[in-house]
Amino acid sequence: MSTIAASPDISGTASALRRLYFVRFAFAIVWALVMFTTASNLGPLAVALLVLYPLFDVAAAIIDARASRTTGSPALLYVNIAVSLITAIGVAIACASGIPAVLRVWGAWAVVAGLVQLIVGVTRRKMGGQWPMIISGGISVLAGASFIVGASADSPTLINAAGYAIPGGIFFLISAFRLGRAAKGN
Repeated sequence: MSTIAASPDISGTASALRRLYFVRFAFAIVWALVMFTTASNLGPLAVALLVLYPLFDVAAAIIDARASRTTGSPALLYVNIAVSLITAIGVAIACASGIPAVLRVWGAWAVVAGLVQLIVGVTRRKMGGQWPMIISGGISVLAGASFIVGASADSPTLINAAGYAIPGGIFFLISAFRLGRAAKGN
């Protein structure tokens, strides 16, 4: 059993991230469940959900950057904000071309966002609760590559994109629980 000697800055950041991670878990699960109901085609609901997910990531990264200013540079979070905003626009445009185009944009985003998440998690290891984020970032990179490859399948589907949110949400939940000790400052 290890203890975390947290400074007030780390404790405050951990507390803010913990709340954010609980919200990200809930959003990911609800988003995935709704997306599963419409993943067979690119109707208006699917398009809205596909654009909403990276926009939610923008909002979460902004909150994360504000919360973590005192414990390190949020530069990579700003990269994530820009990439996710570009992705939302790219997905909206790709939806007019069909599921393969959406999967390519979604996959590229998953790769880049996964790399950012992995690196940010590594830089936050001392805070505690970051191993789930590191693992999730690595999985996101692999999933993104699979979306890009899957776009060339005979009948590509958005089911895997919908399923992508569930493990990410679960990793956010695990990390939120693990950040509890750092948030309490012990």
